[in-house]
Amino acid sequence: MNILFVCSRNIWRSPTAEAIYKNRKDLNVRSAGTEPSARIKVSAKNISWADIIFVMEKKHKQRLLQKFRHEIEDKTLVILDIEDDYQYMDNELIDMIRVSVDQYL
Repeated sequence: MNILFVCSRNIWRSPTAEAIYKNRKDLNVRSAGTEPSARIKVSAKNISWADIIFVMEKKHKQRLLQKFRHEIEDKTLVILDIEDDYQYMDNELIDMIRVSVDQYL
């Protein structure tokens, strides 16, 4: 299964999620951001590749719908409701991601 994690700048939340799941043999994971200043910017190619897309906040879903409406049409898109209050690999962030994502895997 191909999973894409999306946050704003691809610095803390989505790279943390990618790191948590990257060593699972049954998953291929990537992360990206919606902002122009993102470390890795989300693209139509990322979205087409993904089987399921996890976004950290509702605003990320809205941005994807605005920019990639056609590519996202038949995708499973899940809002995790994780605000930008955490550093990379913060223990609380890891726990929140696992609790939210594992039920879909």
